[in-house]
Amino acid sequence: QVQLVESGGGLVQAGGSLRLSCAASGRTFSMYVMGWFRQAPGKEREFGAAISLSGGSTYYADSVKGRFTISRDNAKNTVDLQMNSLKPEDTAVYYCAASHTWPGPMDYWGKGTLVTVSS
Repeated sequence: QVQLVESGGGLVQAGGSLRLSCAASGRTFSMYVMGWFRQAPGKEREFGAAISLSGGSTYYADSVKGRFTISRDNAKNTVDLQMNSLKPEDTAVYYCAASHTWPGPMDYWGKGTLVTVSS
């Protein structure tokens, strides 16, 4: 069982930056591929970024590639999402998730943190 708690959301102007963090409980954090997903108002949840067990490989949706950076610290059980050059269309609830079977479905989800980008 893994519990995930996101933090760092808020209001930012277009072109600005935010850093999201996800804290995971449990001693098996390093056994999960970690990801960030987002759900904009009125839209389905979509993939944003993922990072491999060791952090050596990262994966990004085209919509965030080059602007967002995912990282993890297995000693601290955290995974972060650095978001730069934010756009109004990045406004969404951002969810941290963990998968034991990547690229299979995510097994655990956080409750989300809201990011609002004003124009």
